[in-house]
Amino acid sequence: MNAQETFEKWQKATNLPDYLQDQLNTLGKDEKWVEDAFGQDINFGTAGMRGKLEPGTNRINMFTVGRVTEGLARLIDENGEEAKKRGVAISFDSRYHSREFAEHAARILGAHGIHVYLFDDLRPTPELSFAVRYLNAFAGINITASHNAKQYNGYKVYGEDGAQMAPEHADRLFAYAQKVEDIFDVKAAPVAELRANNTLQLIGEDVDEAYLNELKTVNIDKDMIKQNADKLKIIYTPLHGTGKMLYDRAFREGGFDNIIPVPSQSIIDPEFPTTIKPNPEYRDVFKPGFKLADEVNANVIIATDPDADRMGAAVRTENGDFQVLTGNQIATLMSYYLLVHLKESGKLTSDYEIVTSIVSSALPFKIAEDFGIKTKHVLTGFKYIGEEVDRMKKADDGKFLMGFEESYGYLFKPFARDKDAMQGAIMFAEVASYYASRNMTVFDGLKEIWKKYGVSYEITRAIEMPGIGGQKKMAELMNKLRNEHLTEIAGHKVTKIQDFLKKESIEDGKVSALEGFPESNVLKYFLDDETWVALRPSGTEPVIKAYVGVNKKDIETAEKAAENYQDALAELLK
Repeated sequence: MNAQETFEKWQKATNLPDYLQDQLNTLGKDEKWVEDAFGQDINFGTAGMRGKLEPGTNRINMFTVGRVTEGLARLIDENGEEAKKRGVAISFDSRYHSREFAEHAARILGAHGIHVYLFDDLRPTPELSFAVRYLNAFAGINITASHNAKQYNGYKVYGEDGAQMAPEHADRLFAYAQKVEDIFDVKAAPVAELRANNTLQLIGEDVDEAYLNELKTVNIDKDMIKQNADKLKIIYTPLHGTGKMLYDRAFREGGFDNIIPVPSQSIIDPEFPTTIKPNPEYRDVFKPGFKLADEVNANVIIATDPDADRMGAAVRTENGDFQVLTGNQIATLMSYYLLVHLKESGKLTSDYEIVTSIVSSALPFKIAEDFGIKTKHVLTGFKYIGEEVDRMKKADDGKFLMGFEESYGYLFKPFARDKDAMQGAIMFAEVASYYASRNMTVFDGLKEIWKKYGVSYEITRAIEMPGIGGQKKMAELMNKLRNEHLTEIAGHKVTKIQDFLKKESIEDGKVSALEGFPESNVLKYFLDDETWVALRPSGTEPVIKAYVGVNKKDIETAEKAAENYQDALAELLK
């Protein structure tokens, strides 16, 4: 069927909720919207799916959620009775319809006789990752759109290891979902029936306690914290989301009592009224925190995004203003602190390893090299960090120190296998305590690192390519770049190209194999001034992500250079 025919089928459906019917009647007057909303199925990748909360096959709604859940149910059926008994853990965030979608998914799985563990209320994404492992579930579902604006929601699927589902299983799940004949007639069992036969089991405080007990193992110098935490006042904001559920207990059990929440942003609200986009990389989300910090004389602000997998921070500078740190800067501070502590306590050994993505900062690797430990690059996506943790454990050839991504994701203890803002928050609080013990601010500490290792600075931009033709345009651009190799960017010579889809490296005209990575649609360029740039189409949004990393003598020069490179990339991708 074409877009118009599919739209007309939706118009005839008798089980659309009133809010979807109203949207269909209003938005359906726009032909371009009809083509975009019904012209294709929403993309489902290893990071799941994400889209606007609207009717349509290319949108997030109870029917697209139902179809994908039916695909997961058939995948579990394929794996037999043991997989069905192990079941699926389901969590959800504070967005519109998240609870509704979570319960709908539970009812569909239950109709297949698959055991379901459903959280009794919203919970952080990393707790869902933990719960899958803790409960020995076969899979997990998380209803969330992470840090996107209020108009969005999403659906993530986790494998039995607690990481986002592996590509081969995600592809099989989606293949099953596409075989669903009638999106409006996916069987969902009544909740009362599932509760009566114990197919649907509510979870909550029982898993909270187990997760919080694991969080107690994250901080590494409890004596130092005890001696210095009272020197700090830390402002915390959950950005209207799931971090509110556990932050107070997590901080206090870590030894941090002077945690002051931002009242306006501690209200669970799917409107996210204090910010346009609840993303802790944006300065505007910290504005209420800045005001509160000035009132109570605090120097550190910690923010977690609505599903509490990403953690951002702002720290006071020497002139009294606040600097919002990048994810790479936060990772740099935490990796340096961990290594200093290990060395000073006599516990540093060469088999420790830091794992990060190919588009994250090189500075923590410089630090790791200086301390004599191992490093590992993996593809973007925290599941690849989780895979390296598993590999190290099975091969017994390394000790996991930390994993991070530039997009504000951190992991220190692998009891979760996704980025964990709760772990990040209490570790950053420990870093702040460490610098307080030296009568320094966190920003002083960052400058100390720059002085010793040089300044690395990175910027990520999302170049949007929306609409029904967005995916096609992204594919055409990436193909063109593969066929017509760039020789310079912003006036600087390209010295090496890494193509992670072709799995080849090109340097001085010579092609060699790029080993150790699965295929991925990423191009990375190295330039003659120690700059690197990378291009990666998003798996869940109609954008090409452009990454730039520069190395300069001072932060001002670095920031300017990075912006210039990003402007040059934007021109190239027009």
